[in-house]
Amino acid sequence: MEDGRSPLGLIPVSHIHTYEIVPTERGGEFAGHHAGFAFTANAVIDKVHRERRLALILPREHGAWGLLLVPMVTGAGVGFRESNHFVPALLLLVAALALFWLRTPVENLLGTSAMRAQTAEERRAVASVIALLTAVAALALGTLLWAGQNPLLWLIGAAAGSAFVGQALLKKLGRRTRMISEMVGTVGLTASGPAAYYVITGKFGAMAWVVWAANLIFAGDQIHYVQLRIHTARVDGLGAKLKHGWTFAAGQLAMTAAITMACLLGLIPAIASIAFSPLLFRGWYYFVQPPTPLVVRKLGWNELTHAVAFCVLFIAAFAVAK
Repeated sequence: MEDGRSPLGLIPVSHIHTYEIVPTERGGEFAGHHAGFAFTANAVIDKVHRERRLALILPREHGAWGLLLVPMVTGAGVGFRESNHFVPALLLLVAALALFWLRTPVENLLGTSAMRAQTAEERRAVASVIALLTAVAALALGTLLWAGQNPLLWLIGAAAGSAFVGQALLKKLGRRTRMISEMVGTVGLTASGPAAYYVITGKFGAMAWVVWAANLIFAGDQIHYVQLRIHTARVDGLGAKLKHGWTFAAGQLAMTAAITMACLLGLIPAIASIAFSPLLFRGWYYFVQPPTPLVVRKLGWNELTHAVAFCVLFIAAFAVAK
């Protein structure tokens, strides 16, 4: 260049051709673009790292939250008819949430799930969350079990733990046992219902079993329905749907028979059967509804709506019957 500058706006400052950067119009424009690209790239990388860290510590099975909380709320709702022990119910809620949450970071730290903590920074972050959740769960459970209180919680916890072990073993057998494994895992999740009833009332009798069975039947029907919709998304016609979904139809009939028997035996108020009505209607409607595109997210929200409706109607039925 005639003025002694390089094409990038560099001016020689010594005879050994060492250059310093001088902001020229053209060079400044280049530097500005480069800085902008670097900022954007760093922002994207930071976002990816944040999302990955959250995925390492937050449970990915969003539907399982409902399977845990709906039984607990129904058990508490029925239990509060007989007692107003709110603090034990709150402690149980905190312990159950902490223990359920704990599974994801533990699996990711041990490398037994699809994701795993890879870097030292990720392992430290996951280990910190595990320590915090363990402390919260231990404090809540310790308070519930202090001085021999609520001894049957040990048995309920053992039953739930056994169900989760069975679920893990069935998962290892492959995709053919996937739905069965989910059903078995549901036994453990719905144990939160009778547990809530027990810590509130101090009793684990027929009503606790009714709460457990009602929530297990409801959750089992939901799991079966979702799997059926996913695997028969392209199936059309009553005959074809019955061919693929005859086990679900049989389950609907069995659920109807079980609810009817429970009402006749006086295990639940007859009006409580209304809580299952929306579930039964949507189940039978599936076989005759016109073909519609399957939107999994919408299906999930619909099932969440059914879960909330069941919870509200079940509690309201017992409140009215009282």
